[in-house]
Amino acid sequence: MQRRLSLNWSALAIRGIAAIAFAIIAFLLPGLTLGALILLFAAYAIVDGASHLVTAFRHREAGGPDWLMVVGGIAGIAAGILAVLLPGITALFLVTLIGAWAIITGAMEVIAAYQLRKEIRGEWLLAFDGVISVLFGIYLWLFPGAGAIALVWLIAAFALISGVSLLVLAFRMRSMTERNRDVRGGSATAA
Repeated sequence: MQRRLSLNWSALAIRGIAAIAFAIIAFLLPGLTLGALILLFAAYAIVDGASHLVTAFRHREAGGPDWLMVVGGIAGIAAGILAVLLPGITALFLVTLIGAWAIITGAMEVIAAYQLRKEIRGEWLLAFDGVISVLFGIYLWLFPGAGAIALVWLIAAFALISGVSLLVLAFRMRSMTERNRDVRGGSATAA
């Protein structure tokens, strides 16, 4: 899994950039209608899910994809598609949908970080992102009646924290890939 993440660091970076872009838009335009919020969430969830799937199927080792990433990717894409297809859904359903997506995605990231604990340094960033996702989802389920602007700001804060942690992880994975490339190149030169 370490090799897959390090070779696909750009997918992590795209997830981080998408989350940060979503956060900036949500902070700057808190008065968006619920319909616009649904479309912003749908776009973010679809991009996030697609990047999970790309990472799961690229550079497969031992003949198969990473099924934790597949489940997380399908959950993200499904949540995004449902939000697009049902724009008139109530705020309560939207909150429940976003909460479920955040909990599922977060749990998968915590599990993946646990599996990576002996393979990479900085796996805590993935676990941190997962814990933030799970806590965010639980909060949405416990307090569904939050005001629309407060909900927009809460979602934006989550996306900003998530995006920054994913970007830091992506650049750590990129550095690891470059170090591994340098080591392989140096050993080939020495031989």
